[in-house]
Amino acid sequence: MNPITLEWVAKAEGDFATAERELNVEDNPNYDAVCFHAQQCAEKYLKARLQESDIPFGKTHVLTLLLDLALGVEAEWEALRADLFALSVFAVAYRYPGESADEKDAREAFDKCKNFRGAVRQSLGL
Repeated sequence: MNPITLEWVAKAEGDFATAERELNVEDNPNYDAVCFHAQQCAEKYLKARLQESDIPFGKTHVLTLLLDLALGVEAEWEALRADLFALSVFAVAYRYPGESADEKDAREAFDKCKNFRGAVRQSLGL
């Protein structure tokens, strides 16, 4: 596997671990952070897959735009579009004052992330 792909994977795994750890905290869990890191994990895994296929992706955080680029090599990921869109919404909606994620939101974001993570890891042979 391409060394830069491996770096993207390592970064994605860091976000996954952070989201999972925070989701399991018993005192004062930061559900907003779970949602943010779930989105970040998916974004970095998308970029890893694109990197591995030498598909340029530029600087974007929009998961559905990255998905559009990946569909040429992973057409079945179209079925994950709604989950990726939701992850983007979760990450932005709770990032600033005005709204906060609750446990249900955090678990939903984490589950969508975990599902997508599995698809990408399988694609990359991990």
